[in-house]
Amino acid sequence: MAGTDKTQTSITGGPAVILVHPQLGENIGFAARAMMNGGLSDLRLVAPRDVWPNPKSFAVASGAEGVIEAARVFDSTAAAIADLHRVFAMTARPRDLIVTVATPRDAATEMRRVVGEGAKAGIMFGRESKGLENDDIALADTVIQAPLNPAHSSMNLGHAVMVMAYEWFQAGDETPGRTLSLGRTDLATKEELMTFFRRLEPELDACGFFHVKEKRPIMVRKIRNIFQRAGLTEEEVRTLHGILSGLTRRSRTPGNRDSDD
Repeated sequence: MAGTDKTQTSITGGPAVILVHPQLGENIGFAARAMMNGGLSDLRLVAPRDVWPNPKSFAVASGAEGVIEAARVFDSTAAAIADLHRVFAMTARPRDLIVTVATPRDAATEMRRVVGEGAKAGIMFGRESKGLENDDIALADTVIQAPLNPAHSSMNLGHAVMVMAYEWFQAGDETPGRTLSLGRTDLATKEELMTFFRRLEPELDACGFFHVKEKRPIMVRKIRNIFQRAGLTEEEVRTLHGILSGLTRRSRTPGNRDSDD
């Protein structure tokens, strides 16, 4: 999906992303791309298997080349996290360890609090083939486990980083959960809606829609409520006027009367 807009200022910062013994250059590039999606910029690599810098990482980075260029390489996990105050480890399952476990969402909320207090945080991810080793997990304060299909919870490295990048960004995002994209037109005013109702209702009277006089007020309220709930724009109200004009013009044209057959 395209979504790069170079006219916008990119968000950077956030917790460090530590890839422990990553194996494929492509996966490092996918991870960097996921980081940029979530506004993360501090990439740290612990003893990558393939040569570094890796041209395959740049080939799939899709705009995240800056993250890769700024990536730092360390010989050990301990060295990569030495300056951090809180470390999270994303792994499918902690083995033979008593650990604090959090969901990605809870972990992201905790990271926002830590970073907001001026401390530094990081998230560790293991190698593609078998994840993090116990020695690496033991260096973390909290293990992150994503609640996924128990029969198929394995994620590749890029997916795992994307989950955390998304949750990190959402934890600090104030975008309303549901908005109306108006494009080139604005919401219709109540007066514009009332003008439409004042045209519609006499036509419904004329065609015999309100055939039970006592129920007319109730039916009018129901019809108005339908249009009110729709959140119509000015352009949509004009379209409804056009539809009404077309229908009434056709019904009044000689030879277009409905047959009783």
